[in-house]
Amino acid sequence: MAAEPDESITEEEISHAGEYLSPAEKVVHAGNVRMRVTTIVLVCFIVLASIVSLLLGRFPIEVDQAFGMMINRVAGLFASGNVIDPTWTAQAEALFFNVRMPRIIMALLVGCCLAAAGAAFQGVFQNPLASPDILGASNGAALGAAVAILWGLDGFGISASAFVFSMATVLLVLLISNRAKGNRILVTVLAGVMVGSLFSAGVSFTKLVADPADQLPAITYWLMGSLTSIQLKDVVMVFPLMFVGLAVLFIMRWRINILTMGDDEAATMGVNAKRIRLVVTLAATLVTAASVAVTGMIGWVGLVIPHLCRMVIGCDYRKLMPTSMLMGAGFLLIVDDVSRLMTTAEIPIGILTAFIGAPFFLYLIMRKKKI
Repeated sequence: MAAEPDESITEEEISHAGEYLSPAEKVVHAGNVRMRVTTIVLVCFIVLASIVSLLLGRFPIEVDQAFGMMINRVAGLFASGNVIDPTWTAQAEALFFNVRMPRIIMALLVGCCLAAAGAAFQGVFQNPLASPDILGASNGAALGAAVAILWGLDGFGISASAFVFSMATVLLVLLISNRAKGNRILVTVLAGVMVGSLFSAGVSFTKLVADPADQLPAITYWLMGSLTSIQLKDVVMVFPLMFVGLAVLFIMRWRINILTMGDDEAATMGVNAKRIRLVVTLAATLVTAASVAVTGMIGWVGLVIPHLCRMVIGCDYRKLMPTSMLMGAGFLLIVDDVSRLMTTAEIPIGILTAFIGAPFFLYLIMRKKKI
C-alpha cells in the first residue's frame, strides 16, 4: 500500500529546502539561476533594442506608425485592405520594411553566428585566442569578394564568390592538416594561419591590379565590413545556411565540453573526438562564411563575446553557447546603430568592432583573476 504524503511539512520548511543542498548542488543551482536570469535579460534587451533601432535613423518613425505598418502588413497576408488607416507615407513604409528591418535582422543573425563560431572554435582548438577566422575563412571570403569585384559581378555574385572561397579555404586547411603529421589541433591551426596569410597576399595583389577609380574603393570598403547595402533577399539567401549551422552548434554544445578535456579523455567516455571536431568545425565555418559573404570582414565579435560570456555564466558550453549567441546578436545590433547614427556618413562596422573589441580584450589579458 502506497505511503501517505507527509502533510506535516510546512511551507517554511519547503522554502528553506535549499539550505540542505550539498556545496556542489548549490553551485549547480546557482549556475542554473544565473543562466535563466541572463537569458531573460538578453532576450528582453534584444527585443527592446530591435524596436528602438526600427524607429531611429535619418528619417525617424513614430512608435504608433511602426506598429500600424506591421499590423497592416501581417493582416494583408490574410485579407485585403488595411486594418489601420495609414498616417505615414509610402516612402516611410518602404524604408521601414525594405531597409531598416532587413538590416536589423541581419545584424542580429551575423552577431549570433560570429559569437557562436568563436565560442565553438575556442573549445574545439582549446585556444582562448581562437576566432571565426582562425582557419582562414575570412581571408578566403575576402579573396573571393575581391576577385568577384575585379570581374565586375553584382552584389549576389560577390556574396556567392565570397562564400564559396571561404568554404574552400577551410576545406583546404582540413585537407592539409589531415595529411600532415604531429599534433592534430596544432597542425590545423598552423595550416589555417599559413593558408590565411597566402590568401591575404592574394587580396593585396587584387588591390594592386584593381582599377583605382572604382574597383579599389569597392574592395577596400568591403574589407572594412558594413551592413549598409543589406536587403531582404540577402536575409533570405543566408538564413537557411545560418540556421543549419547554428542548430548543429546548439545541439552539439555539450560535446564541445568533452573536446575541451582532450582526445584521450573523450575516448574514455566513448566519444569520437575527431568526428565531433570535424562536425563542429564545419558548422562554425558555415555560419562564418555565410556571415562574411554578405557583410564583409567583421572582426572581434567572435573573440571577445565568448570571453565576456564566460565571465558571466562560466565555461560550461551547455550554457555558454546559447548565451554567446544572444549576446553576440545584441552586441552587433548596438554597434550597427552607432555606425549609422553617429555621423552623417556611416562608419564601417568592422572599424567600430575593432575600436571596442581590442581595448576590452587588453583588459581581459591584464586581469589578474583567472577567467
